[in-house]
Amino acid sequence: MTSDALKRQAAARALDYVRPGMRLGLGTGSTARHFVALLGERVRAGLDVVGVPTSEATEADARRAGVPLTTLEAAPQLDLTVDGADEIGPDLALIKGGGGALLREKIVAAASAHMIVIADESKLVATLGAFPLPIEIVPFGMAATELAIGRALERLSLPVTLRLRTGSDGHAFVTDGGHRIIDAALGRIAAPDALAESLAAIPGVVEHGLFLRLAGTAIVAGETGIRVIERQISS
Repeated sequence: MTSDALKRQAAARALDYVRPGMRLGLGTGSTARHFVALLGERVRAGLDVVGVPTSEATEADARRAGVPLTTLEAAPQLDLTVDGADEIGPDLALIKGGGGALLREKIVAAASAHMIVIADESKLVATLGAFPLPIEIVPFGMAATELAIGRALERLSLPVTLRLRTGSDGHAFVTDGGHRIIDAALGRIAAPDALAESLAAIPGVVEHGLFLRLAGTAIVAGETGIRVIERQISS
């Protein structure tokens, strides 16, 4: 079975969590695109929901699928967000942002009562970090911000291998919010909380792709079937 078929299976299973009247966060990326398309089929069959897209691309997909949309300004509290991930680590810690929408994705996830991450089994990892960590930065003072990121990584004994993301046209990739993305090839992130705290303290960093304690459920499709993993919340 292809990776795309597995992604669609995970997206279809996530629909079991959707109830009439829900306000839904709609993620960005290839897996989330399947969820939006399948949700559109349910909407056309009479399901009453409204969605908040996490990117302009998802907004376009949702409109084509016929999913009614709103904004976080109009609906600041969401019932459920369904999104993909680039890596899923222990305790459902995630790396996201391969599609460049990490800031809006994190805002929407944080505004939701529950977040479900959907993926094929290749995204499950024992330790985060093989996928380069996206770090969203403002364009002003990029060189200074990159130096500060490098110093933060050195303090945590992480490699300083940073690359400004470029688009298909060879120019710097620009997010929907007008920012840039630096991808950090770290290899292995032994202390994601410490790294998240260090990056958040840098003024030029808008957001980073570490999604910690946001996902409550992971739906992972593999050759042997679908696994539903719940995050253990300590009392």
